[in-house]
Amino acid sequence: CTVIFTRMATKDLHKPISILFCNLAFSDLFTSFSGFWISMLFITNPDITIFGSKDMLAPYALYTMSILSTIYNLVSIGIERYLAVAESMRTRFRVARNHSIAAVLINWVLALFLGCLPLMGWNCLRTEKNLSILYSPFCVDYLIFIAIPNVVVAFIIPLFTYLRIIIILRKRKLRMKACGQATGTYKSAEIQVARTSIFIWLLALISYAPFFAGVIFDATNHQCHADLYPGVYIFRNCTAMLITMNCLGNPIIYTLKPKALGAKLNPLKCLSASVSEPA
Repeated sequence: CTVIFTRMATKDLHKPISILFCNLAFSDLFTSFSGFWISMLFITNPDITIFGSKDMLAPYALYTMSILSTIYNLVSIGIERYLAVAESMRTRFRVARNHSIAAVLINWVLALFLGCLPLMGWNCLRTEKNLSILYSPFCVDYLIFIAIPNVVVAFIIPLFTYLRIIIILRKRKLRMKACGQATGTYKSAEIQVARTSIFIWLLALISYAPFFAGVIFDATNHQCHADLYPGVYIFRNCTAMLITMNCLGNPIIYTLKPKALGAKLNPLKCLSASVSEPA
């Protein structure tokens, strides 16, 4: 919420990448809210989160939609960063604010459509055939349909974009070095992009790989709920915690790290008398 408020209140940060950052914060907020909703259902009535119920369709659909939106936003940020770096070499295309707004709308429409498919009828409420053990009343084939292509998108496209950014910066550095010019700026940028891309990969791997493993287990498992209780459901809760941790990590990596936004956050910190001097 702090990230959203700061970016919306700061006019000089209304740039194409800032729109994507703000939308990423909205996606993370929805993920955290839907995760809290599911947690409250688990506390008040654990059976419906284990054996499935119609009451779980809406929170699971919101959870799926928000996770997909987060993934698509991360991919959009990687593509925008690549185009921003490549644009200085080829001026035929420039990322504008309208492009970022269009990307945001497409991301949400796609996430909303895919996330709401169970509400439209693709669920296993009336049959136990093909029923998901971990995420009842979702169907296993729906989880596979959602998980596999989006895992590929979440890992392959950012890998390509950030590797291309590093390659472009390295080529520029070598070209400037051959001309006898200083290369400190490009070397620093290359190191920062490399570190950021490593953090992105590690955070995505730690956050989503266990969930993907759970979907694979769900598709190959033939045991009933009682035989799997409680171990497999503890694992499911841990995967939800890791996804929530991803929501906390995204602002740190993408938003709170830049010095410009950090300077904008300082006045907000001063509003609270209990907050000590910012680092």
